[in-house]
Amino acid sequence: MRKLLESTAEAAIQYLEKVDERKVLPAAEAVDNLELFREALPEKTKRVIAGIQQDGTCYCGGTVWQGQEAMRISVSSWATTEEDVEKSLTAMLRIADNIE
Repeated sequence: MRKLLESTAEAAIQYLEKVDERKVLPAAEAVDNLELFREALPEKTKRVIAGIQQDGTCYCGGTVWQGQEAMRISVSSWATTEEDVEKSLTAMLRIADNIE
């Protein structure tokens, strides 16, 4: 169990580091394998989430944290690799870059 938690937390940290490079706003501090992010405008956050879900490369859900729209990234599989994280992030950032 410990190994599972460590590996999913490491993958979540990869998301945090890569997304931070793009200056996307963390919506909350990281907790184990869960990260929350948001765009500066709530409507853009919603459109990015919808675009990611439509794309199908990965799944990110929406949530409201402290009254603000946020995107939830949760890594829950022990089989998640660094390559999986990179593939998902590439799709996420491509989608976010194409949404105004």
